[in-house]
Amino acid sequence: MKFELKQHFQIESARFLPHLPANHPCSRMHGHSFKIVLTLVGDLDPKIGWVIDYNDISDRMKPLLQMIDHRVLNEVEGLENPTSELLAKWLYERALKDLPQLKRVTIAETPLTECTYPAP
Repeated sequence: MKFELKQHFQIESARFLPHLPANHPCSRMHGHSFKIVLTLVGDLDPKIGWVIDYNDISDRMKPLLQMIDHRVLNEVEGLENPTSELLAKWLYERALKDLPQLKRVTIAETPLTECTYPAP
């Protein structure tokens, strides 16, 4: 039987989107409180009673989150154009190595906007 788990994280980061016209507000340096939601899917371990320990998820994500929390995202290798879409893809590709149950990464840059990679 498959279960879906979600774990939420938050980072504070600055960015600018270099490929936008100069008059677009996101072309200038600005900050976001990014909400990150990892969705994992897996089988229940019948002995322990869970798919994966939430503490293990946090521990495995810590090095990645340290790379982007309180940073200028444009200065992080692979995030030179740090749209929310590309941030979600960047996180997914790197987190998947340590979290094989990972199915999706959702990024919310504001309370009203979010994107998910890969799409469900």
